[in-house]
This record gives sequence, C-alpha cells and structure tokens, in this order.
Amino acid sequence: MSMKLVNIRMDEDLKKEMEIVCNDLGINITTAFTIFAKKLTREKRIPFSVSIDPFYSNENIKALQNSIDEVKDGKVIMKTIEELEDME
Repeated sequence: MSMKLVNIRMDEDLKKEMEIVCNDLGINITTAFTIFAKKLTREKRIPFSVSIDPFYSNENIKALQNSIDEVKDGKVIMKTIEELEDME
C-alpha cells in the first residue's frame, strides 16, 4: 500500500499533550490518526460525539443575562455568608 504524507496544523500545547497520551498508550501521533481514519472510513461517521457545551446554549445565555439584569436592577436580595449564618 502506497503511503501519503498528510500535514495538519494543531495548537502546540495540544500537540504536546497528545504526544504524552499517545506515548502512554505505546503509540505515536501518526498511529493515533491512522486509527481515527480507519474507524471513520469503516463506520462512515466521526467515531465520537461532537457537541457544544450546553452551558453556552442560547437558552442558557438568555437566562444568565436575565439574572444579571435582575441583579443590576436591584431585584435580587444578596447576602454574605455571615448574614445568612446569622439568620439561623
């Protein structure tokens, strides 16, 4: 089988971390990407879940902004830990 060179760009810190993990697994980065490529072509899908952190969903951002607005508008009663402990 003929081999082809594939170049990718990656954050330097990410590459270093990936090298450490691959080394711990007893493989190199080329082998890791080859495993990924074989699984991708065999299954015809990305072999892991790709998703967005739900914390940053539009719904949650709106709720967070609403909470911030309520604090700014003085609609929220805030107390220190000491004040809460004194209420007991």
